[in-house]
Amino acid sequence: MKRSTFAILMGILLSGCGAAKTLTTAGNTPILAAIDLIHVEEDKVLVSMDPGAFTVDEVLFYIPKTVPGTYSTDNYGKYIEDFKAYDYEGKLLPVSKTDENTWSISQGKNLNKIAYYVNDTYDTETEVEEAVFSPAGTNIAKDENFMLNLHGFVGYFKGLKEVPYELTISAPAELKATTSLIQKPDDDDNTTDVFLADRYFDIIDNPILYTKSEIASFKVNDIVVNLSVYSPNGVYTAESLKASMEKMMGAQKAFLGEIDGTKEYNILLYLSTLDGTDATGFGALEHHTSTVVVLPEQLPREALEEAMIDVVSHEFFHIVTPLNVHSEEIQYFDFNDPKMSQHLWMYEGTTEYFANLFQIQQGLINKTEFYERLMAKINNARGYNDSLSFTEMSRNILVEPYKANYANVYEKGALINMALDITLRELSHGEKGVLWLMKELSKKYGKGTPFDDSTLIDEIVAMTYPEVRTFFDTHVIGNTPIDYGTFLSKAGLTTTIKEERSSYFLDGDVPFIDVDQTAGNAIFIRNGIELNSFLTTFGAKGGDVIKQINGTEITLETIRPIIGQSFGWTPDTEITMVLKRGEEEVTLEGKVGTPTLNVETIVPVEEVDEQQGELQEAWLKG
Repeated sequence: MKRSTFAILMGILLSGCGAAKTLTTAGNTPILAAIDLIHVEEDKVLVSMDPGAFTVDEVLFYIPKTVPGTYSTDNYGKYIEDFKAYDYEGKLLPVSKTDENTWSISQGKNLNKIAYYVNDTYDTETEVEEAVFSPAGTNIAKDENFMLNLHGFVGYFKGLKEVPYELTISAPAELKATTSLIQKPDDDDNTTDVFLADRYFDIIDNPILYTKSEIASFKVNDIVVNLSVYSPNGVYTAESLKASMEKMMGAQKAFLGEIDGTKEYNILLYLSTLDGTDATGFGALEHHTSTVVVLPEQLPREALEEAMIDVVSHEFFHIVTPLNVHSEEIQYFDFNDPKMSQHLWMYEGTTEYFANLFQIQQGLINKTEFYERLMAKINNARGYNDSLSFTEMSRNILVEPYKANYANVYEKGALINMALDITLRELSHGEKGVLWLMKELSKKYGKGTPFDDSTLIDEIVAMTYPEVRTFFDTHVIGNTPIDYGTFLSKAGLTTTIKEERSSYFLDGDVPFIDVDQTAGNAIFIRNGIELNSFLTTFGAKGGDVIKQINGTEITLETIRPIIGQSFGWTPDTEITMVLKRGEEEVTLEGKVGTPTLNVETIVPVEEVDEQQGELQEAWLKG
């Protein structure tokens, strides 16, 4: 993180200081927030906030510690500098920082406004031990691009999270904003945008991407979808990716049927150069009516479109859960002292399951491809603690040992839903599945009606069958691993071993390499797993430390762009890799070839009986 100080722009800070205002309450005077994206200083932007008048002596101001959808402690307050509070005469008020995300302002009755500078997170991802996941992060590139996940810029005052906000952003005229925030009508000022929000949650639930690129729009039934793309080297445009997104989201809407959570949806795609000060965390973060996606710009078109389909479909399905169906812990989320729900099996697991199931049901992939995805999740789930109660893990996801198992919500979480889906289909003779269940829950609940976290499973059992209680008690609340073969066999499927493609350094989301934090973050080839043909043909072995690739010294910072570049390698690409094996240094060189891996895969049984065939048909065709 860059740490430097500079003079405050007093004219900006003190403009508009006037007579005292009335006490700010929900539904009364809005909090006025301003972000200056024009006068960027040393890669920092100025934020000011006018909260209205207070009747207390101590005012507490917060920047979020955790935000919905991340399930991690990110402490966005550490990106704030030069925090100052001013009275109505423009004089400084006493301020103390009580923790990484909280500021205490004395003489609160005299408080007129606050101001502070914000650093972006992308610049420091390779410098900090636990970086903010890029789709939840921020970027400041003067006159070029601003990724505004607003929880990194705008905070809230104690007791005023439900007060309306008016956010004014000054930005270069050539940059266009894409967001789901309500915008005031244009007043011909092409450097100022004014956005309105009913409460603080709506501010952070609506990220903004400022970029020079044109926006591509299309309709999916009655939903208007806007796609905005920042491609630093102009490799991709929104228009070039529009067709694949339109096809995919049309299939999603057909899959969901009457479930409808929005009339507008915005996709904000940031493509990273992978250099030392750019985003390195790839994926997406959901919001009610938009998603932020971060991927490498180096990806070939086919790989980029495939990645977009996978991550955007997942995020769009979040309009079902948790954005529609969610507990009180999410409805009344505490950004600085969060109480986590026990239902990650649904929020992330159901969503990830749908992101794969809709593709087979809507004909975007075939059965073989769908089975490969399920098998990959079974293999990936084996890398986590399979004896953890999923509800217990979910409640405690911010702390160890549960935190280290978070990514399993996308693996075993989806498989829990697969097993539940097959169970429901079997018990209902094909009529009911997990999608039916989510539709029923959506009818009962909705955006403004949360469920009681402790009673949801009881409600699901009451809506379905006693056997569902056994399933939850054993495999979701309980810690008994799921025998996936038992559930697959009900649908006429079994497993076998075959050769499949992998990436050079990854098998899906599972890496062949790891970081040894006890040895200066050395990058090594993992022990105890089957390596792909790229590594074995080269002669690499588990435990080898990677010292150089093509003359580049390998560190945690340099391996990331090399992994990104590897997605563009062809079989004839030649590389030289220097490894440390014990006390010996080994140099390996040659063509990278086509990486393959012997993996277990799902295939039909030799003879499928009538019951198995009907269940498989109901499951895969809906």
